[in-house]
Amino acid sequence: MASLKKIARRTFLIGSAAIVGGVAFGAYKYTRPLENPLEAGPNEAALNPFIFIDAEGVTIITPRAEMGQGVHTTLAALAAEELDVAWEDVRVLHGPPAKAYYNSALMSAVLPVPEYSKSALMQTMSEALGEVNKLFGMQMTGGSTSMMDGYERLRHAGASARETLKLAAADAFGIAASNLKTMNGRVFTPNGNSISYSDLASAAAKIDPPQVELRPKSEWKYVGKTMPRVDMLGKSTGTAEFGVDVRLEGMKYATVRMNPRLGASIKAMDARAAEGMAGVEKIIPLEGGFAVVASNTWLAFQAADAVEADWGDAPYPAEQSEIMQAIEESFAGKPNSTMRDDGDVEAAIEGADLIEAEYRMPFLAHSTMEPMNATARFSDGALEVWCGNQAPTLMRDHCAAAVGIEPEQVTLHTTLMGGGFGRRSETDFGVIAAKVAQAMPDVPVQVTWTREEDMRHDMFRPAAIGRYSGAVKDGKAVMLDGRVAGPSVTASAMKRLMDFSAAGADKVHVEGAFDQPYKIPNYRIQGYLTEMQIPLGFWRSVGNSVNAFMHDSFLDELAHAARADPLEFRLDMMRNEHAPSAAVLEAVRDMSGWTGKTEAGVGRGVAFAHSFGTPVAMVIEVVDEDGSIRINRAWIAADLGTILDPGNLEAQLYGGMIYGLSAAVYGEITFADGAVEQGNFPDYDALRIHNTPVTEVKVMESGGHIGGAGEPGTPPSMSALTNAIFDLTGKRARTLPLMNEFDLLV
Repeated sequence: MASLKKIARRTFLIGSAAIVGGVAFGAYKYTRPLENPLEAGPNEAALNPFIFIDAEGVTIITPRAEMGQGVHTTLAALAAEELDVAWEDVRVLHGPPAKAYYNSALMSAVLPVPEYSKSALMQTMSEALGEVNKLFGMQMTGGSTSMMDGYERLRHAGASARETLKLAAADAFGIAASNLKTMNGRVFTPNGNSISYSDLASAAAKIDPPQVELRPKSEWKYVGKTMPRVDMLGKSTGTAEFGVDVRLEGMKYATVRMNPRLGASIKAMDARAAEGMAGVEKIIPLEGGFAVVASNTWLAFQAADAVEADWGDAPYPAEQSEIMQAIEESFAGKPNSTMRDDGDVEAAIEGADLIEAEYRMPFLAHSTMEPMNATARFSDGALEVWCGNQAPTLMRDHCAAAVGIEPEQVTLHTTLMGGGFGRRSETDFGVIAAKVAQAMPDVPVQVTWTREEDMRHDMFRPAAIGRYSGAVKDGKAVMLDGRVAGPSVTASAMKRLMDFSAAGADKVHVEGAFDQPYKIPNYRIQGYLTEMQIPLGFWRSVGNSVNAFMHDSFLDELAHAARADPLEFRLDMMRNEHAPSAAVLEAVRDMSGWTGKTEAGVGRGVAFAHSFGTPVAMVIEVVDEDGSIRINRAWIAADLGTILDPGNLEAQLYGGMIYGLSAAVYGEITFADGAVEQGNFPDYDALRIHNTPVTEVKVMESGGHIGGAGEPGTPPSMSALTNAIFDLTGKRARTLPLMNEFDLLV
């Protein structure tokens, strides 16, 4: 098994002294390369951002954050594939905040067309748009883009390093580089003599990397196989460092308490009781709340409870019913988008049966296992921050602005994180730590949120209402008209994170509905936006998590109205529209032994969603156990285009399904008097081992562009479950979570 080794601080510093006696290599293929964040001192060398070699061997710098999804392992395998380094010797570190680590795939999905129907020209345009992100230097882990972004970049990094090392060895041996071979971190001559990469590093630093060709898939040793996780040893032994594990000499501990009415002010507070508690160091006023610094975290929690605060009013409707009423009223306005408008949905269709349904989706929290936290130290006008985060450049810049310094004066250490799901693409938890540290100069302070503070001050997945109408004739869908209303996560998040006001049609608002590969002659999807100041954020699979449930549920209703097999009904509309999508439906049909019929006490539901470039089909089976509904079995099939690590892909799809099922059964955030009512896992539960389905996953590759893996397992899970419950009970679930309406095994 590969081990995650740490390079000693004295031999590897990012952004300051950098690499002692080593050399760094990186991808050269992109024109006008960005500044290399790996700086070299005297007699040192650092060529580019992704790979460096020193006396200890090879270290691969990954530009994306590891939050349990296995991204460090697969990115490292991509580089190691070309570099010819023994897998057990690979070391992995997360890259610092730097434009060089921009995510080229983040903007590639902005074109207002379904991903499945992109032509070669549109794909080229998407990739060109992705490169625009180089200008912004957006270094972010999200959107299931890590492999799309890293697939060629990391392989080129390894290949350029390998060929540069061969040129250095050619000079040392006095023979042509074409006569040399590489293996397990060494360069070999034809007669068997060899020299290690470490011994060649200094000489290689003086050589400009040559142009290289990537190896064909037939020669892959690591990529395409299930690789041992580089983070597993540390996580299994408790030695891996997450944000809450950071410990520094002289550290103090803090917590934060903000107005429970999100975004509102604090009018006044009485902190005398807290200040009188032994071990409490300081109460620090913040905009909209306060922080308590103490000798330990538990004491900080207790002291925060002792502070009496007069909180301001919420800047949004205070009650849940008022919030949902505001969303309903959005239907009376003009649509923000009509992303799909085939045929004429308003024309009369003679002999067709008409069906109507309304669906309601709740606000959701991210509920990461590790609550928000960050450690910071402010000293001599410079700031150092330790935290798990998905957006290092944003975190650095927001922290700098919060304490009035330049981004170059911030050193950010990105740790492992106990869950992200989009929540750690935000910067609020780092910014608060930076402000607390500024108020405690020269003292490292770790700010840990209580679970309740985390749950009630999330950036939530938006609630939504979907109104669908459709028509079936002769066993087929002949019309589908979907209207979706709710607040915009894109508008909320982009304004907060990048001070960017989104304009025009909001694609994310209707993704998972307008972009599905079905051929329906009259097919329209419209989005209606609700103005609301509840803070919203990117939740795993974003708009797909809302729309795939509503859209696929309605397809299931159309199938039953047409008296058709629900799987064959979908497949019939898909076969001539998108072959890879049809293939995953056929695969899950075969895997599950789907017949369209179930015995008494058993229900099965099928669902499909195309998201993040990946079609996913799912069948879920439920059973009646003494009046309670057990989620019994599940089958998942997905086409990733190209398979990089089958074991990790299976885990991602399985985990995405569990995340979605947990939300479907338990997940809801509701408001009363302007405050979130849920505070901890008893209020916002998740599936446990005893009520999680036995699951079979099949990953497929059609040879197309790489699709995402971290999020696509979530969107079809909710409707697969509710469709199964309908098959079992005859009752259709149109509002989530299910715990409010059904007796499920908990």
